[in-house]
Amino acid sequence: MHMEGYQAYLEKFIQCLRGTQIYQENGSQDQNQEEAILHLTELFFQTRQQRKQLFFIGNGGSAAIASHMTADFMKNGRMRTVSLYDSSMLTCMGNDYGYEYIFSRPLESLSQEGDLLVAISSSGNSLNIVNAIQTAKEKGMHVVTLSGFEKENRICRMGTYNLYVPLSHYGIVESIHNFILQQIVDTLTNYD
Repeated sequence: MHMEGYQAYLEKFIQCLRGTQIYQENGSQDQNQEEAILHLTELFFQTRQQRKQLFFIGNGGSAAIASHMTADFMKNGRMRTVSLYDSSMLTCMGNDYGYEYIFSRPLESLSQEGDLLVAISSSGNSLNIVNAIQTAKEKGMHVVTLSGFEKENRICRMGTYNLYVPLSHYGIVESIHNFILQQIVDTLTNYD
């Protein structure tokens, strides 16, 4: 069995982090990654200043990131976060409407214009994520997508800001998504 060493894995992570691409709503790619993250952080800050709600969604490992960030952005970022992960609500939505609507149906009732949806999907092709983004846009919400794998995945150009990690490896893609969101919430703790 060949095991990848710590240093090689770390270098792959850093290379992918540096290679993360950020696209705006119009499809143009931000060339300056640091400036793009600053603009993204300002979107979260404006959402907080306007007392709008913040929603995170994802499946599997991305759901764990979404749940974690819901807590961090509320506690440390002082934002009005809304969790869509109550087991009764998830199973109700899945049973009554189908799994592909577990996020979009609650967003129809809970969200308002100007709220922010953060959609996390390694593949970028999960139908329940795509449907939620479409609902969010119809409601006039801002949307941030975080994806990986294939560059032409379904959500990569659907948001106000779209972060794409150029790798087909769940562990590193999810770690970079978590890393960037953690950087944003840590930065928000220093905003007045």
